[in-house]
Amino acid sequence: MKIGLILLNILFALLFSCNGDKKTLDTADNELIGQKEAITARTIENFKFTDYALSANGEQVVANWDRYQELAIQVSYLRKADLSFFNGDKAFLKGFIDTLKLKMPDTLQTNPILSRTTIIETTLLRLNENLTLDNIDDSLKLRSVKEVLVAFSNLNYQINKKLEKDVYSQIKSEY
Repeated sequence: MKIGLILLNILFALLFSCNGDKKTLDTADNELIGQKEAITARTIENFKFTDYALSANGEQVVANWDRYQELAIQVSYLRKADLSFFNGDKAFLKGFIDTLKLKMPDTLQTNPILSRTTIIETTLLRLNENLTLDNIDDSLKLRSVKEVLVAFSNLNYQINKKLEKDVYSQIKSEY
């Protein structure tokens, strides 16, 4: 009987000693929420993610894809905290994205790359909404900027991966 009472007291002590601070976001997001930061080039530069650049073969394939080139330029401006393209008219942005998808080179029209362009569409439209609304917190705007950068990086990764796979599929076995 005494053991049960002691265990019950220990259980209550453990329950009340736990603070209710549950962390569900990663540390970078917690730092952004804790501080009221403006969207600057320095905060964007401090984002932690894997940034993929196009390979030489990828550069050749997308050289004539003018909407991709424009998107790459706008993403480079976004890295410098120039948000003018992304907080403009939603209809213009939607038209840009539709043209991006329509003018994609035939060699790149695979399911992984098409899905990455859809993800870019979603993140661009979300960023546009977050930037144009006044009651959105800066930390959410920063997360939206990071999502766009990650989505563009993943598109580059998928393009590189597809072109590399094409090269390896052309290699014939000698046996």
